[in-house]
Amino acid sequence: MVLGLLSLAAAQLAPARSQMAFTLGFHIVLASLGVAFPALMLIANYRGLRRGDADALLLARRWSKVVAVTFAVGAVTGTVLSFEFGLLWPAFTGRFGEVFGVLFAIEGIFFFLEAIFVAIYIFGWRRLAPWTHFWAGVPIVVCGLGGAFSVVAVNSWMNQPQGFSPASGDVTSVDPLKVIFNPAVPYEVPHMILAAYLVTGFLVASVYAVGMLRGRRDRYHRLGLLIPLTVGAIAAPIQFAVGDTAARAIAKDQPVKFAAMECVDKTSTHVTEYIFGRCTSDGVKGGIGIPGFDSFLVGFSTDTQVTGLDTVPPSDRPPANTMLHWSFDTMVGICCALIALGLWLAVVWWRRRDIPQTPWFLRAVAVSGAAAVLALECGWIVTEVGRQPWIVYGVMRTDAAVTQASGVWVTFVLVVLLYAALGAGLVAVLLAMSRRWRAAEEPDSDVPYGPAPALPEGVVSEGAR
Repeated sequence: MVLGLLSLAAAQLAPARSQMAFTLGFHIVLASLGVAFPALMLIANYRGLRRGDADALLLARRWSKVVAVTFAVGAVTGTVLSFEFGLLWPAFTGRFGEVFGVLFAIEGIFFFLEAIFVAIYIFGWRRLAPWTHFWAGVPIVVCGLGGAFSVVAVNSWMNQPQGFSPASGDVTSVDPLKVIFNPAVPYEVPHMILAAYLVTGFLVASVYAVGMLRGRRDRYHRLGLLIPLTVGAIAAPIQFAVGDTAARAIAKDQPVKFAAMECVDKTSTHVTEYIFGRCTSDGVKGGIGIPGFDSFLVGFSTDTQVTGLDTVPPSDRPPANTMLHWSFDTMVGICCALIALGLWLAVVWWRRRDIPQTPWFLRAVAVSGAAAVLALECGWIVTEVGRQPWIVYGVMRTDAAVTQASGVWVTFVLVVLLYAALGAGLVAVLLAMSRRWRAAEEPDSDVPYGPAPALPEGVVSEGAR
């Protein structure tokens, strides 16, 4: 009987993992937009009000509509994820639901508040005073940050669980504060929030870079590129520093995960850092090796000992080490490239107070959006695959948490079809909105408040009569 249940669980593990990975990978992009896009919208709104900038106000108004659309689609994909926790991992939610449930409850409160203020902001364009309308948008940003904190704190707790007892069997005692502020929160939460701002900044900027490459060089497009690109350029070096801190924390608190990320087979000092390469039982094949640099990165000295995979049996090691290693290197490499792009902008802006004029700069910005999304996905591969074979690190294994119900492959196919429809619908709506704006079919060029449009020569406004 026991062997039969174990065999059934093992058969459902692959489709359950695949479904969860697919839905997480899809939703995280929308979640990042939900966290950071409202901030870009408010920056444009503030600039428009403060400087009497009609183009900035027009950007803010149009971006608010994009925020509403992406928020709606993200709500659907996020709801599917919440159901998947119980459907795919019933033993996990059954045993630890009361531990992390408080964080999901907090996230739910932030989500509903954010939905309310998104509606107020959208409908307030022609109904509220200018600065009242601006301040009505601030809670959207705050709620996005609060929701991100709550969700990422759950993942942080799964990586470094604490605040519950006993360690085995049914949970009978929970300390909510220790759960919420677990040791991984100080680096995981900032890392994810910065990733959201980095991805959103470069992704939005890439849209306007494509438009400028197609000849639309007006001030509206230049401002639409400059605002998000500045946000992304500021976030990139901060993200690099936070990521470096996170990597050292992982080396200390989850040494086996770090060993899998860096393909460290044996515990030793003066460990070579490999850039890409293939992880094998005989060491890294190919790639670029930097002697002693891995030890230096962990402890700022080549004499630092780095824990290897040999400290645990094969069954306790993460799978797909080469994928983990490449994902980590890709994430770091893209971040470095985005930092370089931000420096390019900063140097030219400092000298000319303008964006670089060369088409190569616009091409680089156009590519940066997709590159930032790729780095985001690689980061989640490192986080989730690196924790395996544990769903709760060191406490519950993933194969012990998976559902014993059959038919997971069927639900996986259905979810893929649903998300494909949602993705196609989202892209179609955004493209339709863009076409209407370009063709001026939508009468929103008359900004609801702010600087008045120029009047034809000889015409006197009502206020001047």
